[in-house]
Amino acid sequence: MNNPEEQLKEMQRKLQNMFGGKRGGNAPKGMFGLGAAIVTLGALGVGLNASLFNVDGGHRAIKYSRISGIKPEIYSEGTHLRIPWIETPIIYDVRAKPTSIQSLTGTKDLQMVNIVCRVLSRPNQAELPHIFRTLGTNYDERVLPSIINEVLKGVVAQFNASQLITQRDKVSRLIREYLTERALYFNLVLDDVSLTHITFSPEFASAVEAKQIAQQDAQRAAFIVERAKMEKQSTIVRAKGEAASAELIGEAIQSQPGFLELRRIETARDIAQILQKSGNRLVLDANSLLLNVTESSSVENPKR
Repeated sequence: MNNPEEQLKEMQRKLQNMFGGKRGGNAPKGMFGLGAAIVTLGALGVGLNASLFNVDGGHRAIKYSRISGIKPEIYSEGTHLRIPWIETPIIYDVRAKPTSIQSLTGTKDLQMVNIVCRVLSRPNQAELPHIFRTLGTNYDERVLPSIINEVLKGVVAQFNASQLITQRDKVSRLIREYLTERALYFNLVLDDVSLTHITFSPEFASAVEAKQIAQQDAQRAAFIVERAKMEKQSTIVRAKGEAASAELIGEAIQSQPGFLELRRIETARDIAQILQKSGNRLVLDANSLLLNVTESSSVENPKR
């Protein structure tokens, strides 16, 4: 083993075993084999990645094949296989999506009204292949504006401008029913339909305001007339009461001469109570104030 030639041969054998060759000239061949293995593994990784596709939550997918076209299978959330280059996944968002459409239409009495309709729509999951064949992926932009405008114009034309406010629930219900029916024809499901804004023309708004003012003035005038009638009736009743009272007083004076003396005493008592509550100190004639109750009355002494 101490011979240098034998040590050199031993080293050559180890190098050959390390690179997979039996002779020194085959060492580069082993290095090329290792590189080819790395490239093969990389290609397999890229191919495996191209063979998988993911479907997120709230989405569904269908496949388009270059050989057979759209396939009927529908893929739910998760990871699925496909054939690279031959099959292409088409992913749909099946969650409800809001859409607002503004429409200017005329009423039954030829008034122009601006209506904003808001819908929550989603595709029918079972009909995704048919939707892709007929409408594509932007189905909502193709269908909703046309059917919403059509339904709004058809329903609003059945009502007067004032009825759109007083019968808004009925108008909304009819629009919802007609829109749902029309959308199902295109395999769309409407979860909600609502009228968010109803705006009338400035001329109509001014006319409504003038009408309200006129109605208020008419109601005020009717109230004034009714109050005048009540005051007149009250005056008549009060006059009748005073006449009846005077008649009764006259009868009492004729039948009861002491009635005047009784009224004089009551009047003197009222005057005395008023003067008693007053803070002033006055010296008055009792006869002029009817306070001299001890004086004989005209009933007792008629000649006086």
